[in-house]
Amino acid sequence: MRPSGRAIDALRPVFIQPGFAHHAEGSALIRMGGTEVLCAATVETRVPSFLRGKGQGWVTAEYGMLPRATHSRGQREAARGKQTGRTQEIQRLIARALRAVVDLKALGEISVTVDCDVLNADGGTRCAAITGAWVALRLALEKLVRDGTLPALPIKGQVAAISCGLTDDGPVLDLDYREDSTASADANFVLTADGGIVEIQGTAEKDPFTEAQFNTLMRLARTGTAELFRIQTAIVEEALKA
Repeated sequence: MRPSGRAIDALRPVFIQPGFAHHAEGSALIRMGGTEVLCAATVETRVPSFLRGKGQGWVTAEYGMLPRATHSRGQREAARGKQTGRTQEIQRLIARALRAVVDLKALGEISVTVDCDVLNADGGTRCAAITGAWVALRLALEKLVRDGTLPALPIKGQVAAISCGLTDDGPVLDLDYREDSTASADANFVLTADGGIVEIQGTAEKDPFTEAQFNTLMRLARTGTAELFRIQTAIVEEALKA
């Protein structure tokens, strides 16, 4: 039995609250077990200099952790004067995941920045951020269609992410911190609802894992993201009706 009592293919309880950030064009607070991330999308009618005049939009992301999101206080990156390599890597991952499902040409010369701030961390923060960021982005783009800024929704698909790993209990889905910190291997899967793969990050912490074990993790990830896609869709539909 896993420390949490979950089955090997069970997600932690997932809760998404849309519209949590009142002033953002789109937002979502996502909770996956003890991990909570606030995702807020900001729309600007300008693009980075390398895209000016090209009739194309841009989607990017920023990521950060509150000092007491973890067991001990972490120093604010602003106090250090620079972001850590981990932070930069995660926010680039989130941005890539979102751009993979947006038609940037259809977006026009508009930029959307999705800020992902970790309120509480208990494993899988980057995966929760990607899953919540898609909801925030979708709601922001829906607002642009509703107010007439865009003629149609420039969304090509749906993206979510989940972690899987090899633990003493075997291959498991959606690792919490206790499992993640002791896993012999772990991987983050960024997948689309139509079966596409955006990115897979896998690491052996001890002995190398086999292709057969990787395939098992992949099947678990498909199971987990299928449920996340269902939750995302239900939340967006509920928010749009409201």
